[in-house]
Amino acid sequence: MTTEDENKIAASQKMQENLARIEQLTERMVDAIAHKRPMNPALEGPGADLYLSSSAALMKEWLEKPSKILEAQVSYWGQAMKHYMEAQEALSAGKIAPPENPGPADPRFKNPLWDSHPYFNFIKQQYQIAAKGVQDAVDAIDDLDSVDRQRLEYFSRQIIDLMSPTNFLATNPDALEKAIETEGESLVKGLENLVRDIEANRGDLLVTLADKDAFSVGENIGTAEGSVVYRNRLFELIQYKPTTEKVHKTPLIIFPPWINRFYIMDLKPQNSLIRWIVDQGFTLFVVSWKNPDFSYADVGLDDYVEEGYLTAIEQVKQITGEKKVNAVGYCIAGTTLSLTLALLNKRKDKSINSATFFTTLTDFSDQGEFAVFLQDDFVDGIERQCKADGVLSSYFMSRTFSFLRSRDLIYQPAIRSYMMGEAPPAFDLLFWNGDSTNLPGKMAIDYLRGLCQKNRFAGDGFEVLGETVQVSEVKVPLMAIACETDHIAPWVASFNGIAKMGSKEKTFILSESGHIAGIVNPPSKKKYGHYTSTAPIANPAQWKAEATFHEGSWWPRWSEWLAKKSGAMVPARAPGDAEHPVLADAPGTYVKEIVQI
Repeated sequence: MTTEDENKIAASQKMQENLARIEQLTERMVDAIAHKRPMNPALEGPGADLYLSSSAALMKEWLEKPSKILEAQVSYWGQAMKHYMEAQEALSAGKIAPPENPGPADPRFKNPLWDSHPYFNFIKQQYQIAAKGVQDAVDAIDDLDSVDRQRLEYFSRQIIDLMSPTNFLATNPDALEKAIETEGESLVKGLENLVRDIEANRGDLLVTLADKDAFSVGENIGTAEGSVVYRNRLFELIQYKPTTEKVHKTPLIIFPPWINRFYIMDLKPQNSLIRWIVDQGFTLFVVSWKNPDFSYADVGLDDYVEEGYLTAIEQVKQITGEKKVNAVGYCIAGTTLSLTLALLNKRKDKSINSATFFTTLTDFSDQGEFAVFLQDDFVDGIERQCKADGVLSSYFMSRTFSFLRSRDLIYQPAIRSYMMGEAPPAFDLLFWNGDSTNLPGKMAIDYLRGLCQKNRFAGDGFEVLGETVQVSEVKVPLMAIACETDHIAPWVASFNGIAKMGSKEKTFILSESGHIAGIVNPPSKKKYGHYTSTAPIANPAQWKAEATFHEGSWWPRWSEWLAKKSGAMVPARAPGDAEHPVLADAPGTYVKEIVQI
C-alpha cells in the first residue's frame, strides 16, 4: 500500500469520526433548544409603533415626493445591475480579475480573496451596494421624530450587519479555507463551541467571549489583599490591607455598579485601581454586591440606598472611628450615590465629605445609544419579564450591551468560535464582561421608569425613602471623571448632570477612551491621556474648547485632589475590629455566586 493510499484511508477515517461527532452534537443542540425559556417577543425587537411611524413617514414621502423615492430605488438598482454586468463581461472575456471596488476599506473583508476572487468579490460588492441602498433609504425618510429616527437607524444597521456575507459559511473564505486545511475539523470544533454556548444559556445563544477556564476570581484576578468585614443581604464590605505605614485619616469607600462584578478594578496587579489606591495611603473599602435571585424581586432603589449605601457608610465610620468618609460611585452606582447625597443633604447628615463620580449619569434628557431600548415597547417587555422571573436576568443585560457593539461583541467572536473552531481567548477584561449579574425586578423598573424615562432626578424630583430629592441638592465637593468615547454614559450627558449639581466645588475630568478603559487606566501604561479645563462647568462645548490635554492617566490628579479631602496621616488600619471580625478573605463570597434565571 502506498503512502498516498494510507493518507486517503486516514482522511476517510477522520471524516467518519467528524461526521459521528456532528451527529452527537446535533442531538445535544436539539435537546438544549427544546428546553429554551419561553420567548418574550417584546424583548426580541421593536414594537409595532416604530413600524407604523416609519411606514407612515415613508408613505407620506411617496405621496408628496415620489421622485425622491424613485430616485433612491433607481440608484440602488442601477448600481447593482451595473456591477452585475461588469462581472459578467469580465467572466465572458475570460478575465479572472473582478471589476474595481471603489468602496471604503472594511476590516471584515481582510482576506485577499474578497478582492481577487470573482465569486467573493461579487458577493462583497453586492452586499456593500445593498447596505448603502438601505442606509440611503433610511436617511431619506423625513417626518420622523428624533427618537424614532435613531431607532430606525439602529435597527436598520443591525439588519445590515447581520446580513454581512462574512457571517455565513458559504460566503466566508476564511472559514472555508480553514475547513479545507483541517479536513472539516474546524467546523466540528465550531459546532462544539456553538452547542456549548446554547447549553450554557438554556437554549438561547450568547457568544462566549473569553476562556472561562483561564481565570478564577481570587486566584489569578481579583487578588488584592483584604477582608470581608461586614455582610448583609445586599452586599459584602471589603476592607483592603494597607501597604503603607501611615494612611490618610478619612477613609474611602467605592460603590461599584451592580450590573457587573467589582473586580474590574482589580483584574491584574499591574492595572488594579484598588491596589493603586491603597498604595497611595488611603484606607480603602469596596462594596461587593449580591447577585440576586427570585427572592429579591421586591428590592428597589430605596433598599439599595438604605441597606446598601447608608449601611455601608455607617459601617465604615464605625470601623475607622471617623465621622466622615469620602465616597466613589461608578456608573449606576454613581447615579445612586448622587441620590444618597441629595437625601443626606435633606437630612442635614454630613457623613460624606466628598464624592467622586466615574462615568455617571444623573441627567437622562439625552439617553445616548440606550434611547433605542428605553422606549415603552422595550421597557414594558422588561417589566413583564421581571414580574415573571423576579429579576432582570443577566442574559438580557449582556445581550443588550453586546448589540450596542454587535460587530465586535457578537459577529466577529461568533465567526471565530463557530466557523473557525477557535477557542475563546484568555482575556481577563472579556472574562469580566461575561461575568454579569442579575438585577432585582423592582430596582430595574425604578431605574428605567423613574430615572431613565421620566428623568425625575434632574426634573421635578425622585422619591427616595419618603423624600423627594433633586440633583441640585448634591452639595458636597466633587470630582467627576467621564470618558471621551463612552457609549454607555456619554461624556456630554454626564457633564450636564454634574453641571446641575449644587456643589460649590466641582472638578470635571475627561479621560480618553471608553467606559472601562478610560477608568481602568494605570499611570504605568502611559496609554490614555485626559483633559482638564478652567472653563465653568456649565456648557460642555465651551468646556472642551478651552480644555488642556494632559498625557497619561488621570489617577495621580485625582489622588492629589482626594488627599486634600482626606485629612492628616495616621497609623495604618488593619481590616476589621472587635465588633467587625473578618468574615472571609477578599474578594469575598458574593463575587463568586452564579445565579441562573
